[in-house]
Amino acid sequence: MLSLWFEKALLKSGWQSGVLLTISDGRIAAIETDAMPQGERHVVGLPGMPNLHSHAFQRVIAGLTERRTSEQDSFWSWREQMYKFQAQIGPDELQTIAALAYMEMLEAGFTRVGEFHYLHHPQAGTFDDPAEMAGRIVAAAAQTGIGLTLLPVFYAHSGFGGQAPNAGQARFIHDLEGFQRLLDASRNHAARLDDAVVGIAPHSLRAVTPEELTALIPMAEGAPIHIHIAEQMREVEDCLAHTGERPVEWLMDRVPVDAQWCLVHATHMTPEETMRLAKSGAVAGLCPITEANLGDGLFLARDYLRHGGRFGIGSDSNVLINAAEELRLLEYGQRLIHRERNVLDNLYVRALDGAQALGVESGIAIDQPADLVSLDCDLDTFVFASARSPIDCVWRYGRKQVSGGRHIKRDVILADYRRLMQRLSS
Repeated sequence: MLSLWFEKALLKSGWQSGVLLTISDGRIAAIETDAMPQGERHVVGLPGMPNLHSHAFQRVIAGLTERRTSEQDSFWSWREQMYKFQAQIGPDELQTIAALAYMEMLEAGFTRVGEFHYLHHPQAGTFDDPAEMAGRIVAAAAQTGIGLTLLPVFYAHSGFGGQAPNAGQARFIHDLEGFQRLLDASRNHAARLDDAVVGIAPHSLRAVTPEELTALIPMAEGAPIHIHIAEQMREVEDCLAHTGERPVEWLMDRVPVDAQWCLVHATHMTPEETMRLAKSGAVAGLCPITEANLGDGLFLARDYLRHGGRFGIGSDSNVLINAAEELRLLEYGQRLIHRERNVLDNLYVRALDGAQALGVESGIAIDQPADLVSLDCDLDTFVFASARSPIDCVWRYGRKQVSGGRHIKRDVILADYRRLMQRLSS
């Protein structure tokens, strides 16, 4: 049993003062409000933030692609650089990189990650275990303590119309039978964690044919389905050229998109697509830092929310892992579009809705996992006015993984990562 007392805490019912939480077996067993201080004492308590979209292995190139390489430096040229780096990443390297990323996520206030995992195969030959790399993601989650929604990616083609994959994509590729084996083995690995979820991720409409997409949906067995969509204008133009429709339009016309789905990015939508996505019950997975870093564009969040849309945030390429910065950049982008202030409002609470896309619920409530963050300041200061992180402690499934702003295994994880970087750069 663990008792945590907060001067104030954000419960599902809203802000309350003198909140005493009793935690048992990783879950919240009791909540008292207006309680006298007792147990472990803190200032502000929040539900942990879900991270809807991560490519953990890309953390290794953070800061290494910020020089212009051509007259047309873009998402597509960045992708070629990423392909070159992934060639150096085997199982041990992936686990080390993912552990660093997940440690940083916990320190930033993320308590569960949706790992959009597509680095499946070795550089040559095959693994005995089809989910060897996915197993290393699970191991990194176990090492750091973060909650995991594992999303094995089906990737089969390099472009619309079932184009053959290119050399840089070889480690990602499956047919349907191979993907089912990967999925089954991934579920076996994930069973080692307390409350892991395993969904699926058709990579994108350009990487999956309509027939493959239809066959994939039942494989999810009711778990979350994530897909990249409408991130770049070139993708929209290619989809129009091949199908006569825009990506979100095409998907909504042919697939029963509902609360099981997460459409990642969905940056470039018409007003009609925006309304349809909002009313579908699906979640928009927004990654403002990566979308800015890659020059994707700005999601029209105000219109989407006016139609009742749900969203969550993700760290995507992991170029900078910072939950507050994702929220701040999301809001500031809207302010620049509309030339107004406080366009979205109540950002933190709205982003908690993203837990739906990870197959879990969020919030501080009885019987919920004790995924908690303590701050030494108020919430708006955390999101908008902190040069340093005001996060003090983070509990994940009732276990304190961050204390005094530092992960409890930071020194070991960071030392492993430094050795890896020395080896990769030698």
